[in-house]
Amino acid sequence: MPRPKTKNELLDLSEENYGRLNDFVDNLSDAEKHREFPNGYLNRNIRDVLAHLHEWHLMMLQWYEIGMLGEKPDIPAKGYTWKTIKELNQLIQKKYEHIPLENVRELLGQSHESIMQLIHSHTDVELFEKKKYHWTGSTSLGAYLVSSTSSHYDWAWKLIRKCLK
Repeated sequence: MPRPKTKNELLDLSEENYGRLNDFVDNLSDAEKHREFPNGYLNRNIRDVLAHLHEWHLMMLQWYEIGMLGEKPDIPAKGYTWKTIKELNQLIQKKYEHIPLENVRELLGQSHESIMQLIHSHTDVELFEKKKYHWTGSTSLGAYLVSSTSSHYDWAWKLIRKCLK
């Protein structure tokens, strides 16, 4: 499916890709669920990938909260830029490295629901009109949400499949 351009497309593709990711993980053996990925990947296992998704949900929710108050959020995070994203992702990996996979999956489920509620609370115009909100710059709120949901879930599913081959 092409990149969502409406609220319903965003909701549908987000749920579809989230479901596909969870179904894939559910159907793995316990050994596969905990297998280390090949060298060269920041995320060392499925837990790391799912924790990454969860933390980016939390950041998105924080950007939204701050931005909708009329303030400028630190995007991607305080002290980081898009050029230093690798370091930010390393920090995320370290933050969750001692949390069991099942706990991370619960956290991801909760943050996914929060993001979906956020999407539900907006109209198509509010989501996809560029420059509607000062804090989103030249893009739309929906573009941020696509990146933190449907596109990110697809990335995670592809990465896990590739690393478990």
